[in-house]
Amino acid sequence: MEHIDSVVSKRFEVQSGRLCEFCKKLDPGFPDRHPLDQMVGSNRKHGASAHLTEDGYVRHRMLELSQLASRPPRSAA
Repeated sequence: MEHIDSVVSKRFEVQSGRLCEFCKKLDPGFPDRHPLDQMVGSNRKHGASAHLTEDGYVRHRMLELSQLASRPPRSAA
């Protein structure tokens, strides 16, 4: 994303997105992410696919998968 002009990048972030609350809550390294990797589209839910960048999407999915892996296994009924 380094090829995006910083003025355009700031305008894009403010007008087209918001911080992903899911990642903000669960990722201790969230503040260290690139600003665009923290953002989700303003008209979409906070799912991984709402992220504006591929890196943001991947990190979101990793958090989702770690939550699934930490759940106790279901017993067969």
